[in-house]
Amino acid sequence: MASRGPGGLEPIPVPYGTGKETISLVVGGMTCASCVQHLEHALGNTDGVTSASVNLATARATVEYMPGKTAVSDLRIAVEGAGYSFRGVSGDEYGEPVGAEERASLGRKAIFSLAVAGLTMALMAASQLETALPFRVDFLLLVLATPVQFWAGRQFYAGAWGALRQRTSNMNTLIAVGTSVAYLYSVAVTFLHGTFLFADYEAATYFDTSTAIIGLVLLGRYLEARAKNRASSAIRSLLRLQPRTAVVRRDGEEMELPADQVLPGDFVLVKPGQRVACDGEVVEGQSWVDESMLTGESAPVEKAPGSQAIGGTLNASGSLTVRAERTGKDSVLAQIVRLVEEAQNSKAPVQRLADLVASYFVPAIVAVAIAVFAVWYVLGPEPSYAYAMLTAVAVLIIACPCALGLATPTAIMVGTAKGAESGILIRNAESLERAHSVQVVVLDKTGTLTSGRPTVTDVVAERLGGDALLALAASAERLSEHPLGDAILSAARDRGLPVPEAKEFASVTGHGVRARVDGSEVLVGSETLLGQAGIQVDSLREEAAALRGEGKTVVFVAATGRLSGLIAATDTLKPGARSAVESLRNIGAEVVMLTGDNPSAASHMASQAGINRFVAEVRPEGKASKVKTLQGEGKTVAMVGDGINDAPALAQADLGIAMGTGTDVAIESADMTLVGGDLHSVARGISLSRATMKTIRQNLFWAFAYNVILIPVAAGVLYPVFSATGMPGALRPIFGEFGFLNPILAALAMAISSVTVVANSLRLRGFGTGRKT
Repeated sequence: MASRGPGGLEPIPVPYGTGKETISLVVGGMTCASCVQHLEHALGNTDGVTSASVNLATARATVEYMPGKTAVSDLRIAVEGAGYSFRGVSGDEYGEPVGAEERASLGRKAIFSLAVAGLTMALMAASQLETALPFRVDFLLLVLATPVQFWAGRQFYAGAWGALRQRTSNMNTLIAVGTSVAYLYSVAVTFLHGTFLFADYEAATYFDTSTAIIGLVLLGRYLEARAKNRASSAIRSLLRLQPRTAVVRRDGEEMELPADQVLPGDFVLVKPGQRVACDGEVVEGQSWVDESMLTGESAPVEKAPGSQAIGGTLNASGSLTVRAERTGKDSVLAQIVRLVEEAQNSKAPVQRLADLVASYFVPAIVAVAIAVFAVWYVLGPEPSYAYAMLTAVAVLIIACPCALGLATPTAIMVGTAKGAESGILIRNAESLERAHSVQVVVLDKTGTLTSGRPTVTDVVAERLGGDALLALAASAERLSEHPLGDAILSAARDRGLPVPEAKEFASVTGHGVRARVDGSEVLVGSETLLGQAGIQVDSLREEAAALRGEGKTVVFVAATGRLSGLIAATDTLKPGARSAVESLRNIGAEVVMLTGDNPSAASHMASQAGINRFVAEVRPEGKASKVKTLQGEGKTVAMVGDGINDAPALAQADLGIAMGTGTDVAIESADMTLVGGDLHSVARGISLSRATMKTIRQNLFWAFAYNVILIPVAAGVLYPVFSATGMPGALRPIFGEFGFLNPILAALAMAISSVTVVANSLRLRGFGTGRKT
């Protein structure tokens, strides 16, 4: 067991074993894709760490380790040794990727640096100032530029030094080297002015360049931090839904307690306008509760004794008493936050390309900058070493891989958060990426397309009226525990029919029930049950066969030894199931239904749902093989099921989608969980994935295109074009006289690229609102 580490942190209190644990660290100071690579390498080389994944957008490192061999103090040493700041372990309080204090510091330093840069430019432009001062103006510029270089720019040096200690480089290296070259060259000119080094011409200083670059880079980081914090606001909004306090009734007394002190079994009182403080069962009261934070559905849900209440939901009207069942980290809200955070911290396969490029990018750019300096020192216009230096600085500054590092994780962050807001929980970034390519959606019939419980659809009376027949059967079924009996009893009560108490009740396993109702013996069940009592069903045989052909279950009803009629029941389509199937077709997905019904019944149900293709007579254990068969056709298959009986099929599918119950969201076999159980969310989830992947492709395209286009421009590729004719006047502020990019504008372009990528990802927040994404 490791000893106490820096800051007095205790080792992780888990005994040594073969199991693995996962911890999420909050890290400060990461700026680009290279930082991600370096920190993953540093953490991965820590003894006892089996894997490490770093997310630039969320500023978190997810570390899998061997308990007993690794302590928090060891991980802290690795983080700080790599040149980054350790902010602690991510817990219930999900903080911002860039804290308010750090963000304010970035803003102050950016304003100071840009103000100094503006003043420096003004002083350099005032030619008459040189004669008015008792010393050369360069010394005044040096005094102004020095605090910018070493106070405002200190973080660049710290980051570059940390990378150097790891024998690597990152964005901070580029900024530190680029601005230091401009600053130190200007210092040399200031002190060696008129010596043999600068005797051939009037050498200029570039303090304006060094200060402006630092100011613009800091401004870009400030704007980027604000945008990243907006992107990560979804989890913090979810956490704020949990009330701070709760009114609890214990031992007959009411007391107000912190919400985290509510225990399972406590009775929690929820007044109108308050949020429910725990998950549990309503035992008293009636009200309407807003569960939109959980399901994405705006319509309030009625709650009465026996209903399930979810922590964080808003009680609208009446008062409720809830018996606590799940509190704290076991609650549904905590599960949702944990799943979303895990998804945001995961990496999509598409990010591997960006990570691979980033691992070689910075060293390659340093080599390019050195080569550019050498080329223009030999071939450039006079003063060649000044042009060579500025061109090398422009290459170093403009080639920062910030945009490349933010392209994927920011889009994943916003996409998964948007899904959670809509009641769509996406397990990880890989699942989100796979969802966009789904071609076939397989729907399990029972519990997915249908309600999962039988409902009476037909009442055919032989001697009695329909209501009388239903009431008679319901009385006989009052004591039955069979789902079909429940359906008959519910149908009678829904019609407001009297259901007298039955006597001499007996259940005949596999065939039905018999009971005495108002003095008459009543049989409800199969043809076999009635045949054993000598009762024939010939008059209704054809009617029964027709109903069975529609996939319905038929029971016969007899009283006083004579056939009275039949009742048919079936598992009916969920409301909106047909329109949900239509929405899947509208996004180009083929829909296939799996069912254990016979082909005739399956065809009838598929027709009702608007499904053209179905597979009938599928046993539960055979669903996975049917999914595999569809995959064998070369198609990407999503399987939608209840997450319990359908677990093998969900695991076999390219994308497993579980219909959540609203109280159980941690369905391990699913890549995507629909918390509210709304089938329309399947199409929304796939569409969200496609919008997210489109955003990622846009981000990666512009990140790569930015570097592919602007690095050659910064390197001076335009010089041969304009060296003879000169640069047009309108372009001279950007490219000077010969086509060399102004390093200050290179810094501005670099800052804009990072902010643009994050802003483009933020457009996903408008998904589903009518705004284009």
